[in-house]
Amino acid sequence: MKITYYLEVISSWCYWAEPSWAELKRRYAGRVEFTWKIAHMTAEAYPQSPTQCDWFYRRSGTIMRSPFMLNSGWFEPDIKEYRVPNLVAEAGKDFGVTDDRIRLAIAHAGVREGRKVGRWEESVAAGAGAAGLDPKALLARAQSPEIATRTDATTAEFHALQVTQRPTFVIENSIGDSAVLSGMVKVEPLIAVIEAQMADEAGYVSHRVHFGNPPPS
Repeated sequence: MKITYYLEVISSWCYWAEPSWAELKRRYAGRVEFTWKIAHMTAEAYPQSPTQCDWFYRRSGTIMRSPFMLNSGWFEPDIKEYRVPNLVAEAGKDFGVTDDRIRLAIAHAGVREGRKVGRWEESVAAGAGAAGLDPKALLARAQSPEIATRTDATTAEFHALQVTQRPTFVIENSIGDSAVLSGMVKVEPLIAVIEAQMADEAGYVSHRVHFGNPPPS
C-alpha cells in the first residue's frame, strides 16, 4: 500500500494533521509506503493580514482543542506566496533527508515560534539545523530551477485531484483501490480507509491462493 500526503509546509491545517501522519507511520511501519509531496498554495489562499491569520488560528485551534494558539509572527504582508519553506523542505530530499525532519522544523519555526520563514535565511537555518546539513549547500539547492520545477509538478498533481484543501491524503493499494481524503486532520478516517483497503487486498490474496490467476479466456 502507498499513502501520499500533499502539503504546504506552513499550512496550519497541515500542522494539525502531523500527529495523525506520525501515528499512521508508527502503526503501519513496514506495511505501507509513506510519501509526502509539496502542493504550493496560491497567494489568495494565505491570510491577508496578521489579524486575519490570528482569526484563522483561533478557529483551527479551538476545533482541535489545542492548549496553545499558533503564532502569526511569520506573516509578512509584502510576501504574497510562501514558496520558500516548501522549496527548502523539498531540497532536503536531494541530500537524502526524505523523512519529515526539515519540513517539521520549518513549520515549528514559523507557526509556533513566529519566525519569518518566508525568508531564505530563516527557513534554511531551521531546516539545516534539524537535519545536520550545510546551510549554504541547502540554500543553493533550494534556489535551483530543478527544485522549483519539481514542486510545481507535484502541485499540478494535487490540482489534478480536483481538491482544494491541504492536507490531502491519497491512499492506494496493490489491487487498484484509491481514496482521496482532502482536508482531513484526524487519524480515525485515515485508519478506516487503510484497513478497508488492506482487507480487500487480503481477500484477493486468499482467492488467488485457492483458485490461482484468472484464466486467459
